[in-house]
Amino acid sequence: MYDALTVESHRGPYTVSFSPRIAPDLFEAPEGRRAHFIIDERLPGLYPRELSGPLGSPSVLLVEACEANKSLEAMPRHVAHLLAKAVRRDDVLFAVGGGIIQDIACFLSATFLRGLDWHFVPTTLLAQADSCIGSKSSINAGDAKNILGTFTPPRSVRLSPEFLRTLTDLEIRSGIGEMLKVHAIEAPGSFDRIAADYPRLASDRELLLGCIRRSLDIKRRLIELDEFDRGPRRVMNYGHTFGHALESATAFAVPHGIAVTIGMDMANFIAARTGRMPAEHFQRMRPILASNYSGFEDVSVPLEAFLSALGKDKKNTRDMLGLILPDRDARPCQVSVPNDPAFRELCAEYFRDGIGRAR
Repeated sequence: MYDALTVESHRGPYTVSFSPRIAPDLFEAPEGRRAHFIIDERLPGLYPRELSGPLGSPSVLLVEACEANKSLEAMPRHVAHLLAKAVRRDDVLFAVGGGIIQDIACFLSATFLRGLDWHFVPTTLLAQADSCIGSKSSINAGDAKNILGTFTPPRSVRLSPEFLRTLTDLEIRSGIGEMLKVHAIEAPGSFDRIAADYPRLASDRELLLGCIRRSLDIKRRLIELDEFDRGPRRVMNYGHTFGHALESATAFAVPHGIAVTIGMDMANFIAARTGRMPAEHFQRMRPILASNYSGFEDVSVPLEAFLSALGKDKKNTRDMLGLILPDRDARPCQVSVPNDPAFRELCAEYFRDGIGRAR
């Protein structure tokens, strides 16, 4: 098992610790402080013995991990639970689940009583390999995805790969999508290395854990350089601008990490078609990306709904889209693209015959 990873943040350092088992100390609050648990409602049925401690605590909120529950509209229900449990400012929140549970707990920790400490036990591959560090919460409002949020780092992240054993193939691939993204951001060679390992990632847990640690190392360097997402960190949105719009346009029929994988392929397609990136890089990356979004090629994407969602991204201006597209060396970078008929036609071309089949 790996040594702890330390992340510097504006609230001080926090650690990502790695535990081979789902042990009781994953859920221990600092001495003298009460813990309030926000837990993915599926987990008690999967880990009744391992989660007996937090499930037996006086304050447990079980939440369905769906987009509707990480919305502004759902927040009053979560707040009502904390009020009923008489939460005080020296209490701590524990998030036990994936990215949606993380977003809820992080947002509440930043706003309830003007600030509570929180700890995170990530249980999905996507959360363990990507979202567990970085400080950000993302909350939906109406049909605008991730339009609200805060920068509120946890006090600790407590990671056990044992949670991964109950994930479905689709959940594993969703997490791998984020790992492919961060390796592509580091360098073409880094992407090629994880691409070579791709056929074994789902079955070789030691290999997967090494890729999780490597992904966190890459992301840590970027978030420490730009915690508040004003400059260099924005490349982490590679695949996300298109992926979020795809999720919204399909009513979240495409899981997040799969949507990000499609979003990377779409970004590469547009970069290649507009001369920003040589076509050979598009073709080099497509086989692995296509393998990861396999099964979603025929998802119907209403173009107008997709473009409408794309236009709501918080990085846009009135007439320009803030996108992350690869450059001539296949390194993702931030660019501004006119939101004009030519761009709309490129999007239409990508989706015309099914995702990823446009040429």
